[in-house]
Formats: sequence, C-alpha cells, structure tokens
Amino acid sequence: MVRFPIRFQSITDVKEFVQIVNSYPYDVDLSSGRYVVDAKSIMGIFSLELQSAINLEIHSNSCDDLVEALKPFRVES
Repeated sequence: MVRFPIRFQSITDVKEFVQIVNSYPYDVDLSSGRYVVDAKSIMGIFSLELQSAINLEIHSNSCDDLVEALKPFRVES
C-alpha cells in the first residue's frame, strides 16, 4: 500500500486527476478526516473538503507508474 498527501488547486486539477487514476487498474482511495471516497469518482472527490491536503491511498505495492503520474498533485512534507 502506498500513501501520500495530495492537493487540488482547481476544478481542472480534479478532472485531470480522475482521468489519470481511471487509466490505471489499481484500487485508489482519498480520505479527508473520517471520510473515505473512491478516487475514481469525481462526485466522491467533490464531497471532500478540497481546500486542504487530502490523503491518497493506493492499494498496491507495485504502482510506481501511477505514483509518477500523480506527482503534480503531491504535497511534499
């Protein structure tokens, strides 16, 4: 399992993120507080608080390709 925080700057970012995640076979979730949504669901993402960082969780250990594709959204600690 791979986890890291991400952030969206605009609605366009959310649309691009969903397109990227949907092009991979991995199960991916986003969480904010106690809420967890499917990262492939644009409606689910819009139900989260998008002003702050959101936790991304990829349910695979061999997903370097997706991690690289999501680099523009990653929040560096």
